[in-house]
Amino acid sequence: MVVKVEGLVKRYDKLVALDYLDLEVKEGEIFGLLGPNGSGKTTAINCILALLKYDKGTVEVFGKPMKPDAYDIKKDIGLIMQNVAVFNELTVYENILYFCSLYIQDKKEAKRLTEEAIQFVSLEDYRKFYPKKLSGGLLRRLNIACGIVHKPKLIILDEPTVAVDPQSRNKILEGIRKLNEEGATVIYTSHYMEEVEMLCSKIAIIDKGRVIAKGTKEQLKEMISIGEKITIEAYHLSEAQKAVLSKIPDVYSVKVNDSNVEIRSNRGKNNLLRVLDYLSEHNISFGRVITEQPTLNDVFLEITGKELRD
Repeated sequence: MVVKVEGLVKRYDKLVALDYLDLEVKEGEIFGLLGPNGSGKTTAINCILALLKYDKGTVEVFGKPMKPDAYDIKKDIGLIMQNVAVFNELTVYENILYFCSLYIQDKKEAKRLTEEAIQFVSLEDYRKFYPKKLSGGLLRRLNIACGIVHKPKLIILDEPTVAVDPQSRNKILEGIRKLNEEGATVIYTSHYMEEVEMLCSKIAIIDKGRVIAKGTKEQLKEMISIGEKITIEAYHLSEAQKAVLSKIPDVYSVKVNDSNVEIRSNRGKNNLLRVLDYLSEHNISFGRVITEQPTLNDVFLEITGKELRD
């Protein structure tokens, strides 16, 4: 087990930030940590890293108790937080080399790893640039390079793609996959559900400082009542026809937006053929048909009753 958290409690006066939180992250996982703002994600990360004192519970990393002075453990951890933490007085190359030298004493090896990190985040053309000259996406890439240059076994990324352009986001996500393939265990938090669904092998949803659901994305989707969503490009659909569609067994919602009809059904029920049969029987013209299974966003909304950015 790379990270094991049991009964973690953190209070700020009367506010309970973590309420007997339990987490387990196994070696080789990309572990997604989801929760609305204020749910305790960042507090949990800070407690795991022993950057924050907690009131009760235990934290083990790599099978050892985590303490503020556990430098033998911390040398194998890479941390990339939401707020970019680099030195404006240093160039891209100098920043990465500096952070590498905190862990790697051999100067030749530190330079080799720095060059490797620059290539990894595709900053070769910006090595002599100062941070203030970089775009938001390039600055995020620099931040990641500084956090992973020493080849950590555990990498924690807290909202690494906030406010970055699509090209940089794709580059970051590809990089996270590659780091995992090379052996790193990853803890990943994000407000972008599609990122978590794409990347993470295991996911925990926390709210009010507690884990309220955990498992693979498939297991999480089995926990909710929401099922298939069918979107049909239909024309001239009357209110009466819409009402009949809503009475198809296991359909609980029919919404019409211009020529698009969105039909939602209960989990485990496939109503596509019934819907198409109805449209054909009533000579209703239709074009493109899209059927989708529940997403992580559906899971999150049903389990927490909140938007992710609440």
